[in-house]
Amino acid sequence: MRITARATTVALLPALLFAAVGCGSTDTPATGKAPAPSGSAASGAPGTGTSAGASAGAASGAPAVPKAGGTKLERASLEQGDLPGYQISSQANPNAPHGQPQADKKACQPLADAMGDKPDPAARESVNRGIGSQRQVGLAVAATVSSYSESDAKRLVSRLRQAIAACGGGFSATIEKQTGSYKDVKAASYKTGGDESVSWTTTAVAGDASAQVHLVVVRQGGTVVRLTALNVAAAGQKAQVPQEVADKQLEKVKRAG
Repeated sequence: MRITARATTVALLPALLFAAVGCGSTDTPATGKAPAPSGSAASGAPGTGTSAGASAGAASGAPAVPKAGGTKLERASLEQGDLPGYQISSQANPNAPHGQPQADKKACQPLADAMGDKPDPAARESVNRGIGSQRQVGLAVAATVSSYSESDAKRLVSRLRQAIAACGGGFSATIEKQTGSYKDVKAASYKTGGDESVSWTTTAVAGDASAQVHLVVVRQGGTVVRLTALNVAAAGQKAQVPQEVADKQLEKVKRAG
């Protein structure tokens, strides 16, 4: 898979998206090992600190190892082998920004929370995964499963709906002194099997590059799943969280109890 410089526009998205960059290729079978990325990429967005190719290389190569025991949340998270045609990684790129982005508008903070690898402070525990498609070149998905009190989980979904309605014109977010912007925030239709869900699209902008992003947040009791998708090989191309990824993730959440 050849990765272009457009991949650097994900600087303010979950760091595990970088892990997914090197995980998928249409000409690589699902062997259980994440293939090494090929091609070259120039550093573009401010603060990335490395090329997109190097970012992928640092984060891929070590698929998630299935847990024999682990916490309920770990058992509820996707592991390598759960999804044929996808590579799944639990390793994040250490050079990518980590933490909770801070929005420039208070009303938009719930949307900024969804962009980082650490959700809002009400989350008690979170487990992250990076998912790369071997069927659709460049498709990368970040998956985060977080536990909340059920009342906090319901409040989160409500706040996201309010933020989407209030922030259609866009907002900026800063993480580790790096700032990017998100414009054209729009509610999107997406079917899930959880108790309730919310979905939206936005355009992430870093420097003179941009990327189309699709996000889905699903609540199942007190567990919240966040899924973020974009195409790192063609950042301007519309991306969508694959239905089979969302379905499998919700299946594991329900099975974990």
